Amino acid sequence: MKRKLPLVIAALLVFVGLLAVQLNPGAHAAAAAADADPGVGEHLVGVDVDAVDWKAKDNTYWEAALTPAQYQVCRKAGTERPFTGATLNNKKDGVFACSSCGQPLFPAETKFESGTGWPSFYAPVSEESVTINADVSMGMLREEVVCSRCDAHLGHVFNDGPKPTGKRYCINSVCLLRQDAPAADAKPQASPSAGHSQDDGHGH
Repeated sequence: MKRKLPLVIAALLVFVGLLAVQLNPGAHAAAAAADADPGVGEHLVGVDVDAVDWKAKDNTYWEAALTPAQYQVCRKAGTERPFTGATLNNKKDGVFACSSCGQPLFPAETKFESGTGWPSFYAPVSEESVTINADVSMGMLREEVVCSRCDAHLGHVFNDGPKPTGKRYCINSVCLLRQDAPAADAKPQASPSAGHSQDDGHGH
């Protein structure tokens, strides 16, 4: 009986843990919501981000400065797994900035629930804050979204978003930092960006 006691206790602990999740299914989602993914943005602390020539930074710098997940997505045009990003469920006011260089990208007021598993926005801060490139990878034509200041890959934009733009900027969470926006700053750009894409109806 004494030998079985630790197994019984372990089984009880697992049961209690599962019961807690069932009673509070939103606990994990609430805990996951944050202003940035773990470790992201630490290289920007104490840096005057507006005084740096970010496009002059080479691959060696980025690999050392960014987290492995951040580097894979932002510099290698990878894609994070859906429904895993810390900023996906972030509903705070402010602005979502580039996690590589700190440039404001998307006003929080333009964020919406797309059901794709990635943070989605219907407009950037301005048309100048992001650059749209043709992407023919994966056997389809898509429009890649990159940060205009540091060329970090952010995600893709599709033509199935809500009004007033009809756009859905499908952005990797690891590419974003949620910040408090200064008064009168980070207003959404309502006019649709130029160009069209072959929309796959989902994202990335």
